[in-house]
Amino acid sequence: MSGPQVMVMSTVFPSVLSSLAAQFDLLRCDLAEDRDAFLQSNGKTCRAVILNGHVPLGASELEHMPNLELAACTSAGFEAIDLAQLDRAGIALTNSSLALRDDVADAAVMLLLATRRNLVQCDAYVRSGQWGRDGPYPLLSTLKGKRAGILGFGTIGQEIAARLLPMKLEIGYCTRQQRDVDFSYFPDAESLAEWCDILIAVVPGGEETHHLVGRDVLIKLGPTGTLINVARGSVVDETVLIDCLTSGKLHSAGLDVFQNEPNPNPALTSLPNVVLYPHHASGTQATRGAMAQLAVDNITAHFQNQPLLTPVSTTNQPLRTLK
Repeated sequence: MSGPQVMVMSTVFPSVLSSLAAQFDLLRCDLAEDRDAFLQSNGKTCRAVILNGHVPLGASELEHMPNLELAACTSAGFEAIDLAQLDRAGIALTNSSLALRDDVADAAVMLLLATRRNLVQCDAYVRSGQWGRDGPYPLLSTLKGKRAGILGFGTIGQEIAARLLPMKLEIGYCTRQQRDVDFSYFPDAESLAEWCDILIAVVPGGEETHHLVGRDVLIKLGPTGTLINVARGSVVDETVLIDCLTSGKLHSAGLDVFQNEPNPNPALTSLPNVVLYPHHASGTQATRGAMAQLAVDNITAHFQNQPLLTPVSTTNQPLRTLK
């Protein structure tokens, strides 16, 4: 159809792709054998792109898209997108945090419960017949009254807090600026880790948060502490994490994301005090469809001269200020 040209740079949920095709002239870079050649041939007329946060969008791509106005990201994270380049070029960015916040928050709580209550080990204890042979499973530590520290307190972080409060956990958080909430605020990751029993990482990925959870943070979380990561694998120094989990400097971890996906370090995956999930926190039909639809809705709003639904600031102060 005639109309604004939108470049599809990654796989889009099929039903949503049909909706996008009904409104715009699509440039299918996602199907091209030579992505660079496709950009060179078709980028000049492109006014918007739809992509996920793992697809590079920086200087080398933007030089072929001089008329680009909007990048609509179908994921919450956008670590492969160069925010500084978008800012310089005056290109707007949107993401899909609003669409996936509930599923990701649910997954964080699932990992927390599975890790602290030894769900995987207990399942094996029953299946193997060890329960019958050896008697009751050893007693565990109660969750009630524990302190949960949420590293990153945006849309998803707030949803996690809303789920933990009725579970009778004390909640603290760390983010760029203190929020008007009745939870304990900490200016950096180290002080939050020292205060809490369970540290839940939910910050964006990218350079500014690379290894934000490193040795200092994990040591302060301590031998009775638990790390839950539903952010990005790059947020945690995985080598240090393995050392702390192996040596007893950290009690346990529940991980949805890893440094090397989809083939995590065997030194990590072989540990008995880790619960693993295959980067699937948002992995439901409803949510993946909603994420893609939100990107389309942002594109539609843009070309109708309406406010973007979920704009992302490309000029925020660096997240390193969390440290």
